[in-house]
Amino acid sequence: MSTYPPPGTGPGLGNRIEEAVELIEMELRHAISYVNDAVIPQVRKESITAMRSLSDTLRNLADRIERRQHPDQPPPRGPQS
Repeated sequence: MSTYPPPGTGPGLGNRIEEAVELIEMELRHAISYVNDAVIPQVRKESITAMRSLSDTLRNLADRIERRQHPDQPPPRGPQS
């Protein structure tokens, strides 16, 4: 059985609720900090890598389509800026 008094009895109920709210707020602050410090930078890093890979794949696809339309032209030389 529980050592706590039943809900709604005793003067300590309000204090227990306040303590619980403080603990929840503290855990939320830790979770937000973790997401900001670890998760978001990793997602950005992986997104950049994925976008670069996709860019290369799309460039290669465009080159293949272009070669099929104009088979007499030489292949393009690297990225043009």
